[in-house]
Amino acid sequence: MSEPAGADRTAILKALDAVIDPKSGQGLTTAGLVRGLVLRGGRAAFMLEVAPADIDAYRAVRDQAEQVLAEADGVEIAQVVLTSELQAPSTSQFKVAPSRGPSSGRGGALPEPPAARRARVAEDPQAQLHPMVDAERPRHVVKVIAVASGKGGVGKSTVSVNLAAALAVLGKRVGLLDADIYGPSAPTMLGVDGDPTFDAEKRLNPMEAWGVKVMSIGFIVEPGTANIWRGPMASSALRSLMNSNWGTEAEPLDVLVIDLPPGTGDIQLTLVQKLKMDGVVIVSTPQEIALIDARRAAQMFEKTGAPILGVVENMAWFADSSGARIPIFGTGGARTEAERLGVPLLAEIPIEVALREACDAGRPLVVSSPDSPAAQAFLALARTLA
Repeated sequence: MSEPAGADRTAILKALDAVIDPKSGQGLTTAGLVRGLVLRGGRAAFMLEVAPADIDAYRAVRDQAEQVLAEADGVEIAQVVLTSELQAPSTSQFKVAPSRGPSSGRGGALPEPPAARRARVAEDPQAQLHPMVDAERPRHVVKVIAVASGKGGVGKSTVSVNLAAALAVLGKRVGLLDADIYGPSAPTMLGVDGDPTFDAEKRLNPMEAWGVKVMSIGFIVEPGTANIWRGPMASSALRSLMNSNWGTEAEPLDVLVIDLPPGTGDIQLTLVQKLKMDGVVIVSTPQEIALIDARRAAQMFEKTGAPILGVVENMAWFADSSGARIPIFGTGGARTEAERLGVPLLAEIPIEVALREACDAGRPLVVSSPDSPAAQAFLALARTLA
């Protein structure tokens, strides 16, 4: 993939240096204020990060820089995100647990430390969640399903890609939003590449593969480049992806599947604040350490009013040459967690060499090996959620 003709990085950085930083008197490029410049597919964007007290003074600078980007050759969409680096809070974010009295310990164990020495993290009022009444479903999208977990490496992307492909096999009009801004994997797992185009409203047109409309930051940023972005830049990028041209009034999208990154941070908060979801699928592996993080993800979505549709247990077992199931990561953990949450266990996905090979080759398993146990599990999952 290459940048469109005319979108020359050196020329754009030189043009941005003509915009003067009011504090240093230098151009923005020379002053080091052009952060995370992205030139891809007719889109130019960067982050202008200043001190919190200077935000108002730099609004005009942001507008001027955005105009410079818009006038550059090969640029169709220009975006400058004005943000500030948060300063350390003036009061401590830690609190002392209330005293519970002295403890002498039992059975030779060391005494419990005095309560005054135990620290707890205080609640951040700005991070408290509640049902998001202003969230909206994307235009011409009937249903939105997010695939989430609090822990990386449990197979959210594998589940998301194969769920989307399975829905397409069932005849649904399907979209896949790869919301992992820092580690996009949908382009590789679906074997699709290229530069997205724009519609008349300057919305991104998703790429298509295996009957799925797919949009990912991997199509927009420069290939092989690490996205070293703070939260506001990542959230802005996600909003652009969310607002893609998913469907039309005549042909609306039946289901939009969202592959979330691990954790409960900026990306997840942007999603729940802006996007109305019909439900969330929690992915976990059987072992307790993964279930702990899955619980955190479930709690976050429950606080925002997004219903938990159920739990998917990935890497549930491995079948040896005799067909015997070997529970490499334990057994029954996700089922127990689903019962605790009061939701169904939607699927148990076995470990298969064919599944790994399909992901690496960019061919969803439900297409390349539809009769395999894992593919059948994904198809059953799709029928449940369709």
